[in-house]
Amino acid sequence: MAPQTPRRSGRPGEPGPPLDHSVLIGVDVGGTTIAAGAVTADGEVLHDENVLTHDAAAAGTLVTIERLVQRVSGALAARGLTVAGIGVGVPGPVDAGVVGAPAPHAADLVGQPLGARLAAHFGVPVFVDNDVNALALAEWRFGAGRGARSLVVLAPGTGFGAGIILDGRLVRGVAGFGGEFGHTPVKFDGPRVAGHAESTLLLAAGGVAQRITAELVFRAAAEGEPVAAAVVDEACRALGAMLATIVNGLNPEVVVVTGGVAGSLAALEKQILAAAAEHAFARALAATRITIVPGDKRLTMRGAAALVLYERAAHGG
Repeated sequence: MAPQTPRRSGRPGEPGPPLDHSVLIGVDVGGTTIAAGAVTADGEVLHDENVLTHDAAAAGTLVTIERLVQRVSGALAARGLTVAGIGVGVPGPVDAGVVGAPAPHAADLVGQPLGARLAAHFGVPVFVDNDVNALALAEWRFGAGRGARSLVVLAPGTGFGAGIILDGRLVRGVAGFGGEFGHTPVKFDGPRVAGHAESTLLLAAGGVAQRITAELVFRAAAEGEPVAAAVVDEACRALGAMLATIVNGLNPEVVVVTGGVAGSLAALEKQILAAAAEHAFARALAATRITIVPGDKRLTMRGAAALVLYERAAHGG
């Protein structure tokens, strides 16, 4: 009997060729780049292609994904390898293979049956999910959460995403919004950077507040700039409060903080954990391994590939 069609699959039917004779393609739709990579079942990236997200606007996100996958498929074919399945991580909620709103950086995908369209184009099973859900699967299968039964990934970057795995299962919620801790309201009364015209931070950005980047803020804070230091302190307190909410509410084995600003946050780990300790149950916090891992574009591609492996395992494929 043919396996049941996975809920996140874009294509009904057979599970595809055995993984030991083929390779997966993982696609990550990011705020800066859209990337596709050929990934083995062990997480090795054999080949990858990418294009700037801004440059993809003219052709559209779907066409860009198709072109990237075609290029990766061609590289695999030249090596005598076939594609067993495709996983796609997108910056938005996904329900039954259809991308929902909001989908920052990929608004043209909203309402699109992305999985079904890619499956029809390439003739293999396609699985689509939120990009940080896929990232959580990558950390769980290949990274800092390997071997854990419960894991939460927080990914502050262009946005703030999160993904949850509990008792070995990815938490998606009733409509694909499960795990959106980035939208948890945490309010502290800190100073507004743009309100300080004399701030050296604002001057470093040429007087234009919109040009102030996270990297600039962290660097200025490290150099003792008072407004930047206040902003970073507020960010650490907010992240600590969020960690406490996760620890108290879910009691996971592992929490991984990754993404675009994780490299800057690593040096502030003690400060962040101290902030978490103000709100978390002490025993729950002590039982949770919290690790900060710098973002890695290849890990996001591995995550999309891990999505394929997860769905196939869940449905006997």
